[in-house]
Amino acid sequence: MGSLTLEMDFEPSPMTPRSLAAMTPKSLARRRLFPNVDNKKQKVEQSGAGPRKNLQLEVMEPSLNNNGPSLDTILVNYLDTLTQRVNYHLGYPVNICYDHYASLAPLLQFHLNNCGDPFLQNTVDFHSKDFEVAVLDWFAKLWEIEKDQYWGYVTNGGTEGNLHGILLGRELLPEGILYASKDSHYSVFKAARMYRMDSETINTSVTGEMDYSDLRAKLLQNKDKPAIINVTIGTTFKGAIDDLDVILETLKECGYSQDRFYIHCDAALCGLMTPFINNMISFKKPIGSVTISGHKFLGCPMPCGVQITRKSYINNLSTNVEYIASVDATISGSRNGLTPIFLWYSLSAKGQVGLQKDVKRCLDNAKYLKNRLQQAGISVMLNELSIIVVLERPRDHEFVRRWQLSCVKDMAHVIVMPGITREMLDNFVSELVQQRKQWYRDGKAEAPCVGEDIGAQNCACSYHKIDYIGP
Repeated sequence: MGSLTLEMDFEPSPMTPRSLAAMTPKSLARRRLFPNVDNKKQKVEQSGAGPRKNLQLEVMEPSLNNNGPSLDTILVNYLDTLTQRVNYHLGYPVNICYDHYASLAPLLQFHLNNCGDPFLQNTVDFHSKDFEVAVLDWFAKLWEIEKDQYWGYVTNGGTEGNLHGILLGRELLPEGILYASKDSHYSVFKAARMYRMDSETINTSVTGEMDYSDLRAKLLQNKDKPAIINVTIGTTFKGAIDDLDVILETLKECGYSQDRFYIHCDAALCGLMTPFINNMISFKKPIGSVTISGHKFLGCPMPCGVQITRKSYINNLSTNVEYIASVDATISGSRNGLTPIFLWYSLSAKGQVGLQKDVKRCLDNAKYLKNRLQQAGISVMLNELSIIVVLERPRDHEFVRRWQLSCVKDMAHVIVMPGITREMLDNFVSELVQQRKQWYRDGKAEAPCVGEDIGAQNCACSYHKIDYIGP
């Protein structure tokens, strides 16, 4: 048996990382990953710009004669479909605008596992904990906590970060009640069920922001028990930001000392945006943990996230594991060793200046989309400091699928990520305007009223349009 070598096993073309990065996923697949595919002879049906169809695949036995497409042909055509659908990906918070996949592709030949504590070395060399710690140090500085005061790890996504943060709160305050707004991510309520915690759901305003008077009432009602509060920095559907300072003041006014509450900040999407707009996330305030999703605003081919907490809290979860010669305070144990490298590469390539430019461009494009929809007479809402544009739900399911929109009740939303261009937004608005003429028969039928969902001032139905005529 020979060793796994780049030359023999991966077989890349003799290209530089710069030239690889310039290639599209389609050309990369054909030139390097699937060199034996004759696309003209084996082309299978393409779905075009329509929604991707289920491929109805099965695992093939290599020893059996197969008259269908080869494995490589199936993968190339799947890649072609994904490449075409990129320009219609508007409804979910994933940044697919990055070029590091080509430069980092050779790493896929190695199994990298960051099991255990990221600050303790493994007994094997196939890990990326040095990259992971560099990423964690970067976020610790961003959120204003000293290197010797924090602990954290690269997670498999925002849900794991929420599970970890809320578990820390439960371990520190075993009798604590979990408070979370009804617009919080569903994983927060999943954590309450998994950990069998008592919980209180807090009402929200029409914007999706926490109702602080309802929080106050429920804190006072349960004053005999500690509080574990999930603060959402950018709600899932409307992009609303809970005011951390108001929540801290409310706790103080209700008589909760700092040893009787724990705050976890779910900043999955906005945690990389708010530091460049409003320095609301800071460990200089009495918060316990912060989590972000790495594949959202920053961008990564695999789901991942970052969880940061105070080092003094982590002993409540740490367990010595002799088998891996490490202690482990993570949720998942074995962890993807590739994602820290992707995050490190992206952060190093962009830097804070590049991220700040991304934030500004996304905020500007979100306002641009909102204005385009308003001018077209379409109900629309955009929260302050948000890149999530909420609009009336399109009536046609095929339109929703074509643009990959997320819908709740009578609302849909577009999330203006770094890879979303104004050309894409213009195409979306133009098609929506044309389709609405058919749906509402050129004004003979009325669009639904969404005043209760996004606010009367944002609703363009015939009733509210009359009430809110103005600039």
